[in-house]
Amino acid sequence: MTTMETFNLLQPYKIAEETFVIPWALEAPPVGHFPMNSMVIRGAEPVLVDTGAPAVRSQWLEAAWSVVDPLDVRWIFLTHDDRDHAGNLLAVLAECPNATLLTTWFSIGRMAEEWETPINRCRFMTDGDTIDAGDRTLVAKRPPLYDNPTTRALFDPKTNVLWAVDTFATNVPTPMPDVAALSADEFRDGQSFGGRLVSPWVALLDTQKFRTVVDDFQRLNAEVIAGCHSPVLRGPKISEAYDLLRQLPEIPPWAEFTQADLDQWMAVAESSVPPEQPRPSGT
Repeated sequence: MTTMETFNLLQPYKIAEETFVIPWALEAPPVGHFPMNSMVIRGAEPVLVDTGAPAVRSQWLEAAWSVVDPLDVRWIFLTHDDRDHAGNLLAVLAECPNATLLTTWFSIGRMAEEWETPINRCRFMTDGDTIDAGDRTLVAKRPPLYDNPTTRALFDPKTNVLWAVDTFATNVPTPMPDVAALSADEFRDGQSFGGRLVSPWVALLDTQKFRTVVDDFQRLNAEVIAGCHSPVLRGPKISEAYDLLRQLPEIPPWAEFTQADLDQWMAVAESSVPPEQPRPSGT
């Protein structure tokens, strides 16, 4: 098991009692990296929160089973059906025969484009629903930001850990376990960029209505916030993140990268390769 001092991708690290993040990240030139995390709650009835990306399936499964025996897993909470969250779902269901999938009707329909989810192993868990996991009662909650209509966050009142899914998404200069490693400017700019990236519709919202939703989410009083696309938030960084979140409707939309940007990146890549090697444009 990794510690904060020995952080490596796909090595689970503890964020609270019986609660572990499985970290992964994607390189995202020219803005650094984007975290691609998932979570395990180990307790009386262990819970997997999302199932990782298929690009690292074997490594992700190895990481998850280093925390919990798959035969002990009782619940699989699928926040939504995007590939970075549901990509290893069938493999997880196969290796966790005693687990029930916590999902939604719409998620099952959306995943049917690629696979058939075994509905006899499903339980619908929508906004506000709770699940008794033996030594804790977990709460599903619609987060303020999301890029998929089926999204639900998960709150564990026993540890005060909130899995915020895609809310608080941020790019980072290098993979890291905690936002405390970011400078003040990196944290502020990352929250602004990530929020507008995953939820571009936020610019269309009534500011006051959106802030009411954010206030309601903050009233969960989480002491630790983890998410798929963010390092862990703690202490003052939590209230700061909420304050930055409230400002998003008033910030102009993020301007997407264009073909001109791609042409420039390709030109730089071509110029950096020795003549005897294949050109990036040809690979």
